[in-house]
Formats: sequence, C-alpha cells, structure tokens
Amino acid sequence: MQHERIAENVYFFQSELYAQVTAGVITGPDMAVVIDTLALPEETRQMRRFIERELRVPVRYVINTHYHADHSWGNCFFPEATIIAHTKCHEFLDTRGRASLEREKKDNAALRESDIALPSVTFDEGQMDLQVGKKNLSLFPFPGHSADSIAVLVEEDRILFCGDTFMPLPVLADGDINDTTASLKKLPKLGLENLVPGHGEIVLRGEIDAAVKGNLDYLSKITKAVRGAARRRYPLDVLETVHVEDCGKSRVLIAGMAEQLHQRNMVALFYQLYGKLPEGSATDD
Repeated sequence: MQHERIAENVYFFQSELYAQVTAGVITGPDMAVVIDTLALPEETRQMRRFIERELRVPVRYVINTHYHADHSWGNCFFPEATIIAHTKCHEFLDTRGRASLEREKKDNAALRESDIALPSVTFDEGQMDLQVGKKNLSLFPFPGHSADSIAVLVEEDRILFCGDTFMPLPVLADGDINDTTASLKKLPKLGLENLVPGHGEIVLRGEIDAAVKGNLDYLSKITKAVRGAARRRYPLDVLETVHVEDCGKSRVLIAGMAEQLHQRNMVALFYQLYGKLPEGSATDD
C-alpha cells in the first residue's frame, strides 16, 4: 500500500494489490475520518495501523463513496466508527453486498474474516457537512458509476474525493452514462486543487480540465461505436473489434484492466440504450 500527504491533515492511500483502488484520511486533533476502505483486509488493517500509530488518533467516521466491494468491505475493520453513505448504499450493501461477499468467501480465503458493516448515517439528496478539526467535509451525491455514488470535498483545501464516478477510465457496468456525463461536467466548476479518483493517481489542478475532457471524449466515442454496432446484424462481433485505444484511452490504465473494463462498458451501454444485450454471431459463446 502506498500513501502520501496531500495537504495538512489530508492523506491519500492507494492499493498495490488491486486495481490501484484509493482511500483517504482526514484528521483532526482527536479523531480521523476515513474515506473508503481498501480492497483486501491486509491493506485496510495497514491503513488503520498508520492512522493509530503514526497519526495517533482514532477513526471516528468511515465514509463510503459507494457500495462496491473494494470501497466498503473494509468497514468491519473499524467497529468503533460511524459509517456514513448514501441511502442507497445501505440498501445495496445489505442485499447485493452480502450475497456477493458470501460467494467471494468460498474462493478467497483472505475475505473470510470480512463482514458487511452497514452505514448508520445516510442521506440521499442535498449536502451533508462533517467538521474535522478546522476542516469542513462536504458530502453530496455524485452519481454515474453507481446510483449511490457520492463525493467528499475538503472545502478548505479544495480536494475532492470523488469515488469511481471519476477514474482514469469511466466504468459504466453498474452505472449510467447520462449521470456520469452530468457529474463530470461539474468538476471544472469546483475550483479544485486536487481530484482524487476512486482508482489511479491524484489529478492536480492544472490537469483536471484535460482529464475531464478526456473522459467525456471517451464516452462520446463509445456511444458512437455502440450506435454503429447496433445497426449491424451481430453487434457484439463489431464491438469486440473496437479497442480501448480506438477510443482514446491506454490499455495500461487501472493496473492493466482498461481493455477488459472498456469491453464491459460497451456492452453495458448497449443494454442501457437498447434494453437488451448485444447479440454475437452463431460461433460465439
């Protein structure tokens, strides 16, 4: 696990074990707030030890930007903390999350000590504020990657932890392209110093506009590709020939998972636009 100090009392953590997933920590004089947990218990525990031994404060709050496993299954390793999330995050963790974790435990011994810890403080619209020492955290809905996605703005430092709605490559499999586009268009207006994605490296102030434009361009290109494929007899065959580089993104992004995620994006978008999965030729499985 990598970590670095972004600003006074604001820290960034990144997994070395799974897809460059990120987490954040904001500290005050007598407590810490964790923004998302890491994918595997080993790294989540390592993050907690750093907070308690190096920063010397207890974790009082854990904020989940959304319910996906790599951002929330570590909640259980902060049993004294209050968990905050979108109302739908509570619902999704309680249903989809529990079922998914039970399946994963059968194949991954590292997850057998994990459990689902549900948010006890939730909101579904507007803004929620949380004071941490001299810093104010503003939590607000930031949908796109999933219906329960939120972002967390450290107002004094203009640092935004935006979960997976912004990543080096947008991911739509559990989300909505229109929500993603609307959320991305808000970012350049926020006057940010740093943008912390749910996966990947921190984006600095001078890079934010170009990063947002790159993601919007990517979404435009896959929309064009999906609409073009829909006019063919076997759309899936066509989509499989459209690679992530063809849409302006590198396949090395997100620890080399970009091509796989890109193919899922096009299938998910086809389903969103046409209400069915793209059909492949008779020789396809």
